[in-house]
Amino acid sequence: MEGDNKPLLDPVCRGSYTDKGSTDSLDRGARRPFHVEHRNIVENDPSERVSAEASVLSSRVHYYSRLTASSDRLLSPPDHVIPCQEELYVYSPLGMAFKVTGGDGGAKNPSIITIFAIWNTMMGTSILSIPWGIKQAGFTLGIILLISMGLLTLYCCLRVLKSPKSIPYIDTSDWEFPDVCKYYFGKFGQWSSLVFSMVSLIGAMVVYWVLMSNFLFNTGKFIYNYAHNVSMSDTEFGTNGSERVICPFPDTGDHRGNCSSGISGLYLNTNNNYYYGNDTSDTAVFDRWWSKTNTIPFYLIILLLPLLNFRSASFFARFTFLGTISVVYLLILVTLKAIRLGFHLEFHWLESTQFYVPEFRLLFPQLTGVLTLAFFIHNCIITLMKSNKHQENNVRDLSVAYLLVGLTYLYVGVLIFSTFPSPPLSKDCIEPNFLDNFPSSDVLVFVARTCLLFQMTTVYPLLGYLVRVQMMSQVFGKHYPSFFHVFTLNIFIVGTGVCMAKYYPNIGSIIRYSGATCGLALVFVFPSLVHMISQKRRGELSWPSAIFHSLLIVLGVANVAGQFFM
Repeated sequence: MEGDNKPLLDPVCRGSYTDKGSTDSLDRGARRPFHVEHRNIVENDPSERVSAEASVLSSRVHYYSRLTASSDRLLSPPDHVIPCQEELYVYSPLGMAFKVTGGDGGAKNPSIITIFAIWNTMMGTSILSIPWGIKQAGFTLGIILLISMGLLTLYCCLRVLKSPKSIPYIDTSDWEFPDVCKYYFGKFGQWSSLVFSMVSLIGAMVVYWVLMSNFLFNTGKFIYNYAHNVSMSDTEFGTNGSERVICPFPDTGDHRGNCSSGISGLYLNTNNNYYYGNDTSDTAVFDRWWSKTNTIPFYLIILLLPLLNFRSASFFARFTFLGTISVVYLLILVTLKAIRLGFHLEFHWLESTQFYVPEFRLLFPQLTGVLTLAFFIHNCIITLMKSNKHQENNVRDLSVAYLLVGLTYLYVGVLIFSTFPSPPLSKDCIEPNFLDNFPSSDVLVFVARTCLLFQMTTVYPLLGYLVRVQMMSQVFGKHYPSFFHVFTLNIFIVGTGVCMAKYYPNIGSIIRYSGATCGLALVFVFPSLVHMISQKRRGELSWPSAIFHSLLIVLGVANVAGQFFM
């Protein structure tokens, strides 16, 4: 062939590999190009073809590979035989060939996109429980804890982000934090990081199931009452007027406020709802089959269980933008409610009153558990920051993202707590899902519940896909070993969600337990230990650093213990 007469030492190809790029991080033995059919080349230009030179270079590499095993460096293909970057292709499992681009040619995002990507990823169901957490800790202490937990989790997240770079003599460009844990702690680090990551993911899926049951119930209730012109009061205890706020589970009769009058003519049904009128037979039948805890969690199985068994979750990934829309709408909703309700605050530092809670309460660990999950992004921060265009700004961009997340939580928590109408209702009436403090007949809240329901329906299969990929790949070495394996795992996940939605539908407690548990390892313990070990190996570990990071580990353990004893 004509290409065989071309000298092996091509100055253009040789020079192309002196630049730093993503191809430099590839193992030399793994950089093996191959000849592919024309129709399998993926390029911007559909007429792109494999050049004759690339085919010759592929043959040369194959020749070297036959001389010795790929693990033997003695007769490995020299650098001048490895093709130019323009001729290097990587085979895809989809049966296509893709060109490998250098670091500058890859898709990179500016800092503003990276910041809001982190903000969007962290904004989850925890935002609905922040006002409840502030109520549990006390208004003043709650604000202090929110700021403090944000700073602590930010520091630990920075430790995670920098951990791969602290490993010398090894290419860690494609490592994630579980790989770092495996390097330092062996199989124990790998499996323990997997277990605690599963706790966070499955805990999030359980919270999603409880919330979807809640939102579906209230959405169906709104549609039924509107269609049948039913005048409904979600609970006996609540405020009067157009901006109605309710207390679904008051502790005592003192929380009834001014709603005790005008109860005559109400009829109690099985869902603890009160209806005006004389004939409640149709409503009773509807409530029997449309129950928040007895029937709705089982109805969701019909919709969601088949979706969990999809091999790929790419279809649902297209709807991730709905999370941003839902959060923005929640912020607008909170702002409108605050304007209409006004502020209701009194400061009682240590003792509670009929309508107000003290500023400092012993139940504050419940808020720290919620905040641990609210600020949790440590298991995927390395991947998110790889797409940042200016890697030197990673620390700054991550700090700004945490600032935005903290301000969002602070905005929602402070406004909902301070505008909750006390009197006539007690601040203790704030629910773990603050949307439950508004009746199902509220149109603005109905829109919020509907948007969140649709968003969670699309995100839930994504979470299930992440659980399946991480667990199955570690246990069986395959993402989809068989339908039976995947179906069994999904039955366990769905069954856990159904049981919690039926017997313990308290998302605040579910979030704080799962958050404190997964945060113990992935937020406090592993990042601190990895940092101290790397410093000690470099001879840079000082007593202040050792004491500070040991204190972080103690705080993580105390955070978990506080969930059970406070």
